[in-house]
Amino acid sequence: MGRKLDPTNKVKRGPGKKAKKQQGAETELVKFIDDGDYCALYYFTLKIHTMVFNKKHFVFLTASLWLVGKSISCLFADETGPKRMSSRGVLPLDLKTIHQRIKDNIDVLCNFSTKREEGKERAEYISLLKKDLCTYYSYNTFLIEKLIDLFPLSELVDFLEANEIQRPVTIRTNTLKTRRRDLAQALINRGVNLDPLGKWSKVGLVIYDSSVPVGATPEYLSGQYMLQGASSFLPVMALSPQEGELVLDMSSAPGGKTTYIAQLMRNTGVIVANDANAERLKSVVGNIHRLGVTNTVVCNYDGRQFPKVMGGFDRVLLDAPCSGTGVIAKDPAVKTSKDDADIHRSAHLQKELILSAIDSVNAESPSGGYLVYCTCSIMVEENEWVVDYALKKRNVKLVPTGLDFGKEGFTRFKERRFHPTLKLSRRFYPHSHNMDGFFVAKLKKFSNVIPTAPTKKIVPGKTQANGKAAGKMANVKPKGKKDSPAGPKKAKIAKMDGETVKGAKAKKPTVKTAEETKASKADKKDGSRFEKKQGKNRNTPMKANKRLGKNKFRKLKNMLEKQEID
Repeated sequence: MGRKLDPTNKVKRGPGKKAKKQQGAETELVKFIDDGDYCALYYFTLKIHTMVFNKKHFVFLTASLWLVGKSISCLFADETGPKRMSSRGVLPLDLKTIHQRIKDNIDVLCNFSTKREEGKERAEYISLLKKDLCTYYSYNTFLIEKLIDLFPLSELVDFLEANEIQRPVTIRTNTLKTRRRDLAQALINRGVNLDPLGKWSKVGLVIYDSSVPVGATPEYLSGQYMLQGASSFLPVMALSPQEGELVLDMSSAPGGKTTYIAQLMRNTGVIVANDANAERLKSVVGNIHRLGVTNTVVCNYDGRQFPKVMGGFDRVLLDAPCSGTGVIAKDPAVKTSKDDADIHRSAHLQKELILSAIDSVNAESPSGGYLVYCTCSIMVEENEWVVDYALKKRNVKLVPTGLDFGKEGFTRFKERRFHPTLKLSRRFYPHSHNMDGFFVAKLKKFSNVIPTAPTKKIVPGKTQANGKAAGKMANVKPKGKKDSPAGPKKAKIAKMDGETVKGAKAKKPTVKTAEETKASKADKKDGSRFEKKQGKNRNTPMKANKRLGKNKFRKLKNMLEKQEID
């Protein structure tokens, strides 16, 4: 048995390259630090374990940090440690004090009339609360303000605390290959502690702890289950695909929802799994093969252009890209990386995608005609606002999602008012449902006709009294100048017949348009418009060819007379 495979053969090894670099850097740094220097604490709190650069560069970096710390310590040269900070009025950061102050401020704001201090306004309490929440939970000001608008103050802290805890690991049983009971027994035998996910799911299992890696068991590798968040079950359950249907998953990566749709359809019908990112589609292909899905076609198109590729789907699932404010526990960088521009950029893309998804649905489908829109964001701008926009732009209506839990969507938020049926949508929060923040809405398409807004052509200078006449003129203009009996054409005819220009002016409308006034000014400078028009006609022979000449007119007249005689 080899050295690596023999557990009894334990060989002691010396320090590796990284450890030697770390020791060397520490030795060099000690030369720069004086005994008892309070600023040496900066180095010990860095805890740099990986160094991919040269040791000299590291020494230069640490020396620079020491110089900065030394300059700060010179301000407090008379005393040492925390005493010097307190003597100057700068107290060390105490998170326990901040946390207690957050609780007290929320308690005062919830019972403001009875517990507030005299002469202190509500705005002062809220301002202090925002600063404390940003400091304690490490959020930027923008996101904290958004969350204060979204949640009641009593519920806000629960949401922030829930984001500090990881959600439980959940798996979805692949019923194409096994049953949940058999899978649970097999995993328990391998030392996995699990339970059914809940009464609302027939295929979910929640894993508390495991003695083996859950993503590398024989059951996982053979495709008996899929590692998938509990919130990702919800949109597929709301979509409720039927056997033999044509279904589109517009943003399918990494394939959890696509494979769930396939198992609900029992590998019948056709699923089109699309994603705009070709690299992410590799995981979709891998999961499709591992889970034994055979009814899926994978494609790589921009979702906004998908109706040009194909349409006529019975059901469409759109898990739109979003800001990720519902999955802060998975990605803590969201706390500080998002701002107002990011939210509105995501919302604009989502509006384009939802219209494209609706256009891909066939309203005349005998069993479907449904669209499910979902995001892993809790922002109103990315959820209710987008769905309300779709209701105005397309022939769709909201229908119940079929999910018997979750909070109702907003029908009003701050100064905005949304369609009343948005209460049929569902919101899910980590502190309420122990799953990632999520939004689900189900729409039914009742007509394939795309509604177009009526365009009204307003002629400048017209009053309300002659509004009807202005509308008629607007309708006549597109036909061409030769069909319009009014305007400069009359002036030309008057000149040709020897009539005065005054007579022609008498036949014109009393109120001139902006175009006519410009034309009259040009006439005074450059001569008559009739002469200019002749010059234009000479330069453009194609226009003359479209006109009916005298000879052609005579021939046509003779032919018609002969036909009448015969």
